[in-house]
Amino acid sequence: MEKIGQFSPVKVFQKYPQQVIVFALFILAYVPTLMWMWDRWFARDSYYSHGILIPFVSAYLIWQKRGELVNIRPERSPWGIILISLGIFIHLLSAVFRVYFTSGFSMIIVLVGLILFFYGKKVLKMIAFPVFFLVFMMPAPMVVIANVSFKMKMFAAKLSTILLNHMRVPAIQDGSIIRMRHAYVIVEDVCSGLRSLISLTALGVIFAYWLSGPSWKKVVLFFSTIPIAIITNVFRIMFLAVVSEIWGPEYATGFIHDLSGFMVFALAFVLLYGVAKLLE
Repeated sequence: MEKIGQFSPVKVFQKYPQQVIVFALFILAYVPTLMWMWDRWFARDSYYSHGILIPFVSAYLIWQKRGELVNIRPERSPWGIILISLGIFIHLLSAVFRVYFTSGFSMIIVLVGLILFFYGKKVLKMIAFPVFFLVFMMPAPMVVIANVSFKMKMFAAKLSTILLNHMRVPAIQDGSIIRMRHAYVIVEDVCSGLRSLISLTALGVIFAYWLSGPSWKKVVLFFSTIPIAIITNVFRIMFLAVVSEIWGPEYATGFIHDLSGFMVFALAFVLLYGVAKLLE
């Protein structure tokens, strides 16, 4: 038996020629969808800048199970063909109407079908989480992003205004604008907290996956990402508002604005890690 960890593309092709050819055709068929994802991942003010990391995380999680996977005897499942056919149908329908979002999900359906067809249920069960984790690289439709972002920024502006007044910093909310005595802060869509929520949700799923304990603890940890993302974003808005009021709006832009974004995500990470430790 070859040592686990040795890897050679030539040997892989010689041992699994059908799988390699089918996987290559699979990637080729989804090139337009992958290009769409790439554009959304690296777009300015992207909500899915973490998307490029998801496939590598999934691959790493599967790699961790390589010792167990080599001991499973492949058993083809007829459900594989059914899922492959369903996924291809959705993909073709999506291509006709140019709906890349549904095409992205069809890619996961086809991938699950291929795993079932070539390796069977036992293998799919073992790598189910890494495969379905790929969902987090799929950008949501812009209409959904716009609607959710609008509601979140209005809520963030309202909550920030209330807390600023409790801190003896007089402020009133005017739509998504927080007006103070000497300055004002505009809560833009990118500052709604949705970006942090999306990224933190993906991170929360990983934390829940690694968390040892009953399922209810994993669920609690996952859903804790929502209040953490909202609260940390509100703190960021309040910080920028106070900086604007005391030192002037020019000090709340540029480097300070960007730095606060990084600091808020770092704080969210620490809080999520803290919740995981408490649940353990």
